[in-house]
Amino acid sequence: MQILKIDHLGIAVNSIDDGKNFWSDVLGLPFEGAETVEAQKVTTAFFPVGESEVELLESTSPDGPVAKYIEKRGQGIQHVAFRVANIEEALAELKAKGIRLIDEKPRMGAGGAKIAFLHPKATNGVLVELCER
Repeated sequence: MQILKIDHLGIAVNSIDDGKNFWSDVLGLPFEGAETVEAQKVTTAFFPVGESEVELLESTSPDGPVAKYIEKRGQGIQHVAFRVANIEEALAELKAKGIRLIDEKPRMGAGGAKIAFLHPKATNGVLVELCER
């Protein structure tokens, strides 16, 4: 598996508009716009930082994964995403190594990326996303 870089840090928020105030107005990061991913019940907003990004995640439904995360842990860092050269090969390698996967096959995420998540029980409590762009 070839990890190219940290693609983004996913931060669960109650409101992207409120989050924008800090990330854009206070820190001065450019706001690239928001996108709703209906299949994941989430609206995302990206703020580039060098070669990586900060991604704000706002749930579009009370039963969405981000809403459940905030209910259990509050707002904050929800996941770290690594960009990989080939997501299918990465998932096959991790599965062969016995790593528990949330997604056995990639799905479409924000910005047209192919994404898949590793189970936090296999990563010492960190939700890890793999993405290929």
